[in-house]
Amino acid sequence: MSSNGGTTSPGDEDLVRIASLTRQRAYAPYSQYRVGAAIRTRRGKVTAGANVENASYGLTVCAERNAVFQAVNAGEKGFEVIAVVADDLPRPCGACLQVLTEFCEPELRVILASAAGAREVARLADLLPRPFKLEQRD
Repeated sequence: MSSNGGTTSPGDEDLVRIASLTRQRAYAPYSQYRVGAAIRTRRGKVTAGANVENASYGLTVCAERNAVFQAVNAGEKGFEVIAVVADDLPRPCGACLQVLTEFCEPELRVILASAAGAREVARLADLLPRPFKLEQRD
């Protein structure tokens, strides 16, 4: 049930349930690969997203990015954990990991969960140890 990021708590399992419910709203007519994600801020606010495919496959948006973008659009930042649910244990793509790096600390816990109940927990820094970074200018 764990990896480098630790184990799951009852609050984490609630986050997994939200991601699992959100997964039901995925739009995946091409791959049939339905993914749900839920991200929680340090203040306890949860935002969720599902993957949305497009016939022009490069325009597809993954569940993880959908959840992050919705949270940021709502003015949220300071994330502590994200849960990602798919049929089998999901593996976030590089684009999703890069987006998480933009808005999250390297210690962000990433809970990967299968629909059957398998769990793996990792830190963002372990999933993407050398992210692309630019100096921010105000």
